[in-house]
Amino acid sequence: MAEVFLGVIAVSVLLMAAIQVGAIVAGFKLMRRVDQVSQQIEGEIKPLISKLTDVASEASRSAALASKQVERVDRLFGDVAPRVDETLAVAQQFVQGPARNGMAVLSGVQAAVSAFRGFREASRRRKHARPGVDDDDSLFIG
Repeated sequence: MAEVFLGVIAVSVLLMAAIQVGAIVAGFKLMRRVDQVSQQIEGEIKPLISKLTDVASEASRSAALASKQVERVDRLFGDVAPRVDETLAVAQQFVQGPARNGMAVLSGVQAAVSAFRGFREASRRRKHARPGVDDDDSLFIG
């Protein structure tokens, strides 16, 4: 009976060795397959990574250009704003000076017209105040 047990043990060890060899062979096949898949993924991802790198560098360049443009616009408005203020002040003086002079002349003409009207009305009042009395008679004493 010991020989039967030894036979069973030998068959079991042989069966376990075959299973282990099969597992090792399957492991190598799996390892080769994983290597193929990783190379395939790597081959597909490399162009994608390259394109992403190009896009990132282009975005960085665009951001730098935009920043420079914003700085230029800021400088431009910084230079233009005082010039616009100065131009408006000159234009205002240009318009207000003659307008003031014109208003002064107009006021002078109005005053002259009012004075002439005042003289005319004063002479009318004198004539209508005493009808029939001459100016010479009013000066006579006696």
